[in-house]
Amino acid sequence: SADLEKAWRMEGSKMFLLVGDKAKFGEIMTGISVVSANDGCVALAEHLYGSEEAFVQVMNTRAKELGLTNTNFANSNGLPAEGHVMSARDISTLARYLIQNYPKILELESTTEYTYNNIRQFNRNPLLGVFPGADGLKTGWTEEAGYCIVGTAQQNGQRMIGVVLKTSSEKERSKAIQELLNYGFKNFKQVTVKNAGEIVDSIEVKNGKKLSVSLKLDSDISTVIPVGRENDLQIVTSKKAEFLNAPVSLDIPAGTVEVQLDGKTIATSTMSTAEEAERLGFFAMILRNIANFFKSLF
Repeated sequence: SADLEKAWRMEGSKMFLLVGDKAKFGEIMTGISVVSANDGCVALAEHLYGSEEAFVQVMNTRAKELGLTNTNFANSNGLPAEGHVMSARDISTLARYLIQNYPKILELESTTEYTYNNIRQFNRNPLLGVFPGADGLKTGWTEEAGYCIVGTAQQNGQRMIGVVLKTSSEKERSKAIQELLNYGFKNFKQVTVKNAGEIVDSIEVKNGKKLSVSLKLDSDISTVIPVGRENDLQIVTSKKAEFLNAPVSLDIPAGTVEVQLDGKTIATSTMSTAEEAERLGFFAMILRNIANFFKSLF
């Protein structure tokens, strides 16, 4: 129940909050998501951090933590302001983080209409109900930025995110985002390169009943690659040490597995021991050392 005076004065897209309104948190989130409520952004910022200025400081700190290198916020809603910028790549990085960690956002963003204070408004996302699998994410428009969209869709279990900035009309924006997503779905695909539990390497065991133990992949390695490049993928393992000392138990962390394409790492996982190795008895160890000595002579 923040003071809605500043929110009420907001320009641009609104959910039409009134001074004295007590709106639920979820109500305001829906207004922001569906109808780009600039007044909702300010109301939420003031409610959470006391002032929009304080909230913007938190936004900028969080942006750095998320690796957004070409982003600086000057307000909570994206209206034109000195030094307020965000690159297409940063928008896609943020969208990916949002969808992966807060998938419920897609339920809000794919809502086609919203009514607050008896004012009915419609979602401006041109993908909804038109592009197969589209369920978000956000449109934007200002004189300076043009018609913008971060659009996302899921087809056959694969999600694509596209960002289009500074188009000159709603029609051009709609055409551009559909072309971008179509290009992604046609030219890239998700593949599971290796499954968790697969044997990927082995490591020497010192003073063990076994001379070596197998190393298994700890988690599935799934990645997106250009169509037709499956045979060009390389699996590179990197062990923490040259050998392990017996006794060796199961699931000892032993290193990493990288999937590379054209020399670049595109996916990683850890690997660990897939079997145990007991320690040799004292006399067996002496016999092996003698055998190794004679081997080395010849």
